[in-house]
Amino acid sequence: MVLVDHEDPIVAIATASGRGAVGIVRVSGHRLASLAVAVCGRMPAPRQATYLPFLDAAGAAIDHGLALFFPAPHSYTGEDVLELQAHGGPVVLQLLLARCLDAAAAVEEATGCAVLADLRIARPGEFTERAFLNDKLDLAQAEAVADLIDASTEAAARSATRSLDGSFSREIDALAATLIELRMLVEATLDFPDEEIDFLEAADARGRLARATAGVDAVLARARQGALLRDGIQVVLAGQPNVGKSSLLNALAGAELAIVTATAGTTRDKVGETIQIEGVPVHVIDTAGLRESADEVERIGVARSWAEIERADAIVFLHDLTRWGESGYDEGEAAIERRLPARLAADGRLLHVFNKIDARPAASIDDGLVISATTGQGLEALRCRLLELAGWQAAPEGLFIARARHVHALQRTRAHLDHAARHAEQGNAALELVAEELRLGHDALGEITGAFTSDDLLGAIFGRFCIGK
Repeated sequence: MVLVDHEDPIVAIATASGRGAVGIVRVSGHRLASLAVAVCGRMPAPRQATYLPFLDAAGAAIDHGLALFFPAPHSYTGEDVLELQAHGGPVVLQLLLARCLDAAAAVEEATGCAVLADLRIARPGEFTERAFLNDKLDLAQAEAVADLIDASTEAAARSATRSLDGSFSREIDALAATLIELRMLVEATLDFPDEEIDFLEAADARGRLARATAGVDAVLARARQGALLRDGIQVVLAGQPNVGKSSLLNALAGAELAIVTATAGTTRDKVGETIQIEGVPVHVIDTAGLRESADEVERIGVARSWAEIERADAIVFLHDLTRWGESGYDEGEAAIERRLPARLAADGRLLHVFNKIDARPAASIDDGLVISATTGQGLEALRCRLLELAGWQAAPEGLFIARARHVHALQRTRAHLDHAARHAEQGNAALELVAEELRLGHDALGEITGAFTSDDLLGAIFGRFCIGK
């Protein structure tokens, strides 16, 4: 296990790899003024963009650009931050990065400033991790930074911005404050074990607990919607060969992504595209037609199709109406449905869709959606049904982004409050159990904002950030 010193100064290229008009090298640490002078030739004015040359060790200009210096604690990380904005060529940025490392060593040798001697390349997400450790952001806000960068729809980006502004954190803090009051009440009551007065009844503790539970339910419902905005849903198009899966993918995406021919088995491997429906990312995967085949390549494609089906949030089981007889399923479709995971049907995530209504307009189907991937008939109803399968509701005003771990933490809080309510029905005799359940629920809420967080969780979260952020 590698131990990371959070006191070390760090440096990284903060812009995406490749060529661009502008590139940024960012440094964060303590007492960076001497490093700024060494690289820039003079001290940039605090919080002002200063145009100047970036100098190498011999005093020659590497490039000309803007330097910004943010003294601690008024910076993104809470430490001194130096940003060098240069032309965005990879070679220029690497030269600036190397110059910062060399200049730190030279300053230490000349001045004895041991702090700068430890300047190193930042790990992924380390700048934002320091912002969290220095109380510039809580953990939910820090995660929103990455969510804003990774947002695949406009709605997700706006919701991530609200979380970054603290909307989600304020709701969690309000719930935590409610639980703190309850804990204080219950634990104070424990000091009077011999009293016959029902303190919980007198203080309306049960009513307060019920209101706290309702508050958690409301935030949990919104967090589930926020998690959908962030992660989207995985939809797999399944069915026999040549039923129109590739045509449906192209119709939903509005582009010719998959090859469509009249030859069965044209799709040999999965083809995916992310579309958005009401701002929710929907990851649609077209799979190889499910059938027995002597072709080894097609068999591999079919095996991959079943693997995608196992992981799917929803399955669109596509039927060809031109093959649909009075008896319904043909033998091949019946065999496919028998192999589909039972949980999909049990959870309502298996959706039967009947394609090619344009070729058989008189067809009558009792259970399922009828569409035409060619003409677009029924596609809007299919989009709405996919959102229903995912549990999406009309986005409320001010929806915040959330992650699966936030939802799980709120669910654990809800479970602890349920346990506390059951113990509270026993009166003063079960006060210690009520107090313990309230403590556990409060701790679960604290995991969301980082009030109670393990180092392992921090490593998992920030390790997924890009370098320089």
